[in-house]
Amino acid sequence: MESARLQPKSTSGADVLMTNQTLADPRPTRRASSGSDDVIQTVTRDTFTKLVLEAAGPTAVEFMSYGCAHCRAIAPVLEQVAKMVGPREKIFRVNIAVEEELAGSYQIQGTPTLVMFLNQNEVGRVEGPSPTVSSVLTAVTQPFEHERRPGAQDPEAA
Repeated sequence: MESARLQPKSTSGADVLMTNQTLADPRPTRRASSGSDDVIQTVTRDTFTKLVLEAAGPTAVEFMSYGCAHCRAIAPVLEQVAKMVGPREKIFRVNIAVEEELAGSYQIQGTPTLVMFLNQNEVGRVEGPSPTVSSVLTAVTQPFEHERRPGAQDPEAA
């Protein structure tokens, strides 16, 4: 039954190749239309724990789908923001069409959804941010502001 899902709707060889590449190797991160080096690495259920949950420092994850128009619109903005936050914060993406179980475990209802993690915990979430640099930059940095302020104390410890 599973092989029936893998059959393309058309008989074009390109459709078959594209489908098989997506299923066999979901990690490619270059978007054909961007024309630039992609600084956002795609993670899978096999790499999520190591790269995201066990990361040293703030991490943001874009749960997205290549078929989502809003995801395509926000992609170059997220790339620009990833370059801006550089080594202070890592940004990854999860393709929910391939990683359905991972998306389900984080209760992703729509795309794009940005989820921020710190010390193995979700510390923030934004669904469908406006595709502007200021909006995305705020979304991926604001949950970590407390950690960046010198002398900041944990409000629960006070």
